[in-house]
Amino acid sequence: MSAYHATILWLRGEQAFLDNRYSRAHRWQFDGGLEVAASSSPHVVPLPMSDASAVDPEEAFVASLSSCHMLWFLSLAAKQGFQVDRYEDCARGTLARDSQGKLAMTEVVLRPRVSFGAGPQPDAPQLQALHHAAHEACFIANSVTSEVHCEPQWD
Repeated sequence: MSAYHATILWLRGEQAFLDNRYSRAHRWQFDGGLEVAASSSPHVVPLPMSDASAVDPEEAFVASLSSCHMLWFLSLAAKQGFQVDRYEDCARGTLARDSQGKLAMTEVVLRPRVSFGAGPQPDAPQLQALHHAAHEACFIANSVTSEVHCEPQWD
């Protein structure tokens, strides 16, 4: 069993608060020392109370699913002797009403495009099997109720 930590820091400063027009900009701090500018999504809380240049929780959710899938894919490809030279995923998440009428990330679609180097090249069924195995192994995908689909892209 492992534990993971993040510190989320928001400071009011001199801004008003009770009028609900305060800035949602805050910081994510991780144990390795990295700090990330974060905010609510401008789709949820309008500008200027949100910071469009910062990472919002919805984007982070999509990115964590994509990143976890990629890390498993790379590991599985290496074990099968396929040299990955490049992996890019333009993932998309959908915020919509769920079956209980609550706003939720109802679907995430991963669209990985993988380039392989010299040596053996996976055929289409092998590539699909690698993505399927990566999805099955992904800790994050196993932790959510959202539909997560993988639509590999080919050149």
